Amino acid sequence: MTGLEALVIAPIAIPLFAGGLLILLAVRLPVLARRAVAFTAVAACTAVAGYLLAVTADGTVVVQRLGGWPDGIAIPLAADAFGAVMLLVTGVLGLACLAFAALDGGGPGGLEASDRTRAFLPQTMLLLAGVNGAYLTADLFNLFVFIEVMLVPSYVLIATGRNPERVAAARLYLTVNLLASTVFLAGLGLVYGVAGTVQLGDLAGAAVSDPRVAAATAVVLLALSVKAALVPLHNWLPRAYSVAPAAVTVLFSGLLTKVGVYALFRIYAVVYDGDPRFLPVILVAALLTMVVGVLAAVGAGGIRQILTFHMVSQLGYIVLGLAIFTPVGLAAAIYFMVQYVLVKAALLMVAGAVERHVGTGELSRLGGLAAHSPVAAVAFAVSALSLAGIPPLSGFVGKLALVLGAVDARLVAAALVAIGVSVFTLLSMLKIWNGVFWGGDAPAPEPAGGAGTVVALRVPVRAAAPALVLGGLSLLLGLAAEPLLAVSTAAANGLVDTTGYAGAVGAP
Repeated sequence: MTGLEALVIAPIAIPLFAGGLLILLAVRLPVLARRAVAFTAVAACTAVAGYLLAVTADGTVVVQRLGGWPDGIAIPLAADAFGAVMLLVTGVLGLACLAFAALDGGGPGGLEASDRTRAFLPQTMLLLAGVNGAYLTADLFNLFVFIEVMLVPSYVLIATGRNPERVAAARLYLTVNLLASTVFLAGLGLVYGVAGTVQLGDLAGAAVSDPRVAAATAVVLLALSVKAALVPLHNWLPRAYSVAPAAVTVLFSGLLTKVGVYALFRIYAVVYDGDPRFLPVILVAALLTMVVGVLAAVGAGGIRQILTFHMVSQLGYIVLGLAIFTPVGLAAAIYFMVQYVLVKAALLMVAGAVERHVGTGELSRLGGLAAHSPVAAVAFAVSALSLAGIPPLSGFVGKLALVLGAVDARLVAAALVAIGVSVFTLLSMLKIWNGVFWGGDAPAPEPAGGAGTVVALRVPVRAAAPALVLGGLSLLLGLAAEPLLAVSTAAANGLVDTTGYAGAVGAP
C-alpha cells in the first residue's frame, strides 16, 4: 500500500476513530475537549480531501482494495475528481456546522444547537465516516453499507430532545429510509443475479447492452431517488428536517440527500454509460422536483419550512445537469451542488439561530430583526440572493451554467423552467426577508424554553458568524468562479468518459 493509496482510507478511518474516542471518553472529557477532537478530525479529513482533489484533477484515479482478498471480493475504494470534490465540500460543511453548534450554544429550548449533548459530536463523526465512504466506494454493496452507516447516527441525531413533533418526524424519517434501504437491497440482489457482480468497474456499460441489468439497476436508482428526495418521493424531507435540531438540519442539508444525488450521477454514468434513452425520465423528475418544491416553499409559513422545501427544489437543478448529460451540463451541476451546499447551510444556520434566540420561526410572529441583528440580516441576504441566482454570487454562476447547458443540449423548455423557478425562489426569499428582518418589531413571542426563560429579540453575532462566513464564500465563488468551474469540468469529463474510472476500479 503506497502513501497515496493509504490516504483514500483516511476520510473514513479518521472520523470513525474520532467517533469511537468520543463515545468512550464522553463522560470524562469536558465539552471543549470533545469539540477539539471533532474539529481536528474534520479538519484532517478536509486537508486530505484537498490533497486528493489536487492529485485527481488531471483525471487520475487513486484506488485502494481493502482486506487483501482476491479481485471481486476485495472492497474497492477509489478517489477521482468527482469524489474528491464531494469529500472537500463535506469537510468544509462539517467544520462550519461544528462551529455553528459550538457558537450558538446549547440550552433548554427545543430548537437549540446540541453539541453539548453527549450524542451530538460522536454521532456526527460516525455520520461523516459513512458519507465519506459513500463518496469513495466503487462497489454497489458497499455503497449500501456506507449509506446505512451514515443513516444509523442520523436516526439518533434527528430524534434529539423530547419534542413530540421531533419524535414524530424521526419516526417518519426512519420509516421512509428503512423502506428505501429495503428496495436498495432488493435491487442489489437483482443486479448480482443478472450480472454476477456489484462492482462498478465490472458493471461499466452493462445496462446499455443488457436490458436485465438496466431494469435491475433501475430499482437501485429508485431507492436512491427516495434518499435524494426527488419528486414525487420527497414529502418526508420537509416534514422531518423542519423540526430537527437546528445544527442537525444544517448537517443533513449538505450531506444526506447529496449522497443520494452523487450515487445517481455515478451509477448512471458508469453502469448506463450515460445512455440517452433514459434521460427523458430523469429530465421529467428534475423539472417536477424544481417546480413542486418551489411552489410548496412559496406557500409555507415558517422560515425552516420554506428553506426545506427549497432544498427539494434546488435538488431538481442538480439533477437537471444529469438529464442534460453533456460535459457542460454535468460541470454546471457539480459547480451548482458545491455552492448550493454552502449557501443552504448558511440559510439554515440563520433560521436556526432566529428560532433559538428569538423563540419562533413563524413569519407572522417576527419582524424588524434587521435593526437588532444586522449580522444575521446580512448573512441571510447574501445567501438568499445566491440561492435565487442573483449576480455576482455563486448561485448565479451555477444557474447560468445550467441554463446554457440546457440550451446547448436543445432543452430550451427546461431552461425556461429553470429561469421561472428562480423567479419564484426570489419571491419566497423576499417573503422571509419582509417577514423576519424588515418592517416594524413584531410582538414578543412566547419563549421557547417555557415560563421564566428570557428570550432576547435579537440574534447574537456569534450565532450568525458561521453563516456570514459561508455567505462570504458564496460571494468569493461567484467573483472567482474559474477554479471551481475548472475542477467541476474535470469531474464532469470523468463522468462522460468513464473508461479511466472503470479501468482503475475493475478487476485487473
